[in-house]
Amino acid sequence: MSDKKLTRRAAVQNIAAAGAAFTVVPRYVLGGTGYQAPSDTLNIACIGVGGQGASDVRGVIGENIYALCDVDENRAADTFDRFPDAKRYRDFREMLDIEGDNIDAVTVSTPDHTHAVAAIMAMRLGKAVRCQKPLARTLHEVRVMMQVARETGVATQMGNQGHTTETTRQMREWVEAGAIGDVREVHYWTNRPIWPQGIDRPEEVVEVPPTLDWDLWLGPVPERPYNPIYAPFNWRGWWDYGTGALGDIACHAMDAAFWTLDLGYPTRIEAETTPVNRETAPTTSRIVYDFPARGGRGPIKVVWRDGGLTPAMPPGLGLGRRWPLDPIGGQLWIGDDGMLLAGVYGDRPRLLDRERHREIMANPPAVKYPRSPGVYEEWIQAAKGGAPTNSSFEGHSGPLSEMVLLGNLAVRTGSPVEIDPATGDCLTEGVPEEYIRPPYREGWTL
Repeated sequence: MSDKKLTRRAAVQNIAAAGAAFTVVPRYVLGGTGYQAPSDTLNIACIGVGGQGASDVRGVIGENIYALCDVDENRAADTFDRFPDAKRYRDFREMLDIEGDNIDAVTVSTPDHTHAVAAIMAMRLGKAVRCQKPLARTLHEVRVMMQVARETGVATQMGNQGHTTETTRQMREWVEAGAIGDVREVHYWTNRPIWPQGIDRPEEVVEVPPTLDWDLWLGPVPERPYNPIYAPFNWRGWWDYGTGALGDIACHAMDAAFWTLDLGYPTRIEAETTPVNRETAPTTSRIVYDFPARGGRGPIKVVWRDGGLTPAMPPGLGLGRRWPLDPIGGQLWIGDDGMLLAGVYGDRPRLLDRERHREIMANPPAVKYPRSPGVYEEWIQAAKGGAPTNSSFEGHSGPLSEMVLLGNLAVRTGSPVEIDPATGDCLTEGVPEEYIRPPYREGWTL
């Protein structure tokens, strides 16, 4: 017998693989209804545990929250207090170096600019990874994340929770059953940004709060003085840290159509925006993606609107109805035989034709796509050796994030961009390399 140390992750996977060879022992014998044996429990390390990160920690609370990492002690305080026995770190690199043999899985809930470095380090250590959306800030980072996920074979998932819902599957089943005919256009709108955009870098000098490690917060991006207009919340509009309204919401809103219609890469993207500056995304954008015919379907136009823009009220909605139905955001699919409305997350889908909607609700198409046990449960099961998640890096969320982020090239340059639909490469000359492959500060690497 080999005397090599068996890691916890290997033990969990071996137990899962061997389970079919043994008689199943009832849970009440092991410890009561709902009991989960320690050998079936993941040790999870969470990177970024304030704000959305706190929600992600709660999502995996059924496992063992082994370690918590955050650069801002004040923002993380509630989560730290809730898990007093968890080990605490500020630098995720230190945490992964020290605790690598003790953890099985990692959540990454940091600002966009540190998604890639944290997730890739964890994957290379053999850890299952769940990362918030968008998968990364730039195209190169997304592609490296996909490559490392393929090479390591670890369980991965992006936090676009709408992809796990019943309604997203219903939308695909309805469309494939011909409920609106062949889809020709899809329109999106959102009230984002709800943070400052279209602004320049502040000039005033502000003292860094004593609870925040600003250098670690900056991570791989260029050094600049601290200002509260960047952190803890308003980073999304700054190109150095976030991806604007498009990157924030499109991985949710565009998900169902990307999956249902097999959109792939577009051939051309054109953006109309309020004035563009180098530092932040514009306050308002209208972005048009042209997708070529593919797999038996015709070409499709996708139109994104943010900053309060909405599409025209579709005919047939009914006099006296408020439009848009939800000013926070939504989506409108236009086929050659009808229209489909839904919320940002693929929620509350309905056919615009009321009689058709009543009919499809009374006589729905056969269930074609397996339902999910839930966004966090999917990932946990995959980390324990189960089936891949529906939004794994290489299988779905990586290509989806690429498609979304390509739109920001048109926004940032202020010019249309041509895209190779086979590879996703930008064919338009003059797009700065840093928009696609950002330089990293010394000490940080993928």
